[in-house]
Amino acid sequence: MKKLAISTLAVLIACPAFAGHPHDGSSWQIGGMDPYIGLRGGIAYNNTNYRFLGTKESLTDVTFQGRVAMGLEIDKQYRSEIEWSIYSKAKDSSEFSGYNVDVNTKLQTLMLNTYMEFGGYRMIRPFAGLGVGAGFTDIERSGIDIVSKSKDKAGLAASAMLGMTFDMEYFAVDVAARYTYVDAVSGLHNFGGDLGIRFMF
Repeated sequence: MKKLAISTLAVLIACPAFAGHPHDGSSWQIGGMDPYIGLRGGIAYNNTNYRFLGTKESLTDVTFQGRVAMGLEIDKQYRSEIEWSIYSKAKDSSEFSGYNVDVNTKLQTLMLNTYMEFGGYRMIRPFAGLGVGAGFTDIERSGIDIVSKSKDKAGLAASAMLGMTFDMEYFAVDVAARYTYVDAVSGLHNFGGDLGIRFMF
């Protein structure tokens, strides 16, 4: 975890050095599209529907999330990106047919996201987004008098986002609420909020 935090901090410090600056006019463009790198972090409410011994229960926990994205912005209205997200472990317990069971859920996602920004505002614009990709889960079950089990699974993931962009030309701050569904066990639902920064090149 410390190595991840140090690496993320290094990227945050380095990104502005490579971004374009208004006074020198340096900016990379690909066919009129501006490439960017995005770094995001936030907090989420995780709901895992788990079935055991013929009983299904909803297991919930508050988790932290971090995201890294690389994408292209088109005319400050549309953008598309590939995003990798990692979540802290969700922990909860419930009673299944008289047995108290602890369930720990680890989650990562790899998504292709597309956003549309609204309004002709130069600096502040609301946006909506949709994403589709893969969710990677590791779900561990344990308890007294039951067999412990760990199961890794890759499944379909989909997300929807609503938020606000504060555009500073060569970087932008994004505030977003998002919902993510992952096809794992009997369904995993994640409701969260993000604060992020995008560096345009």
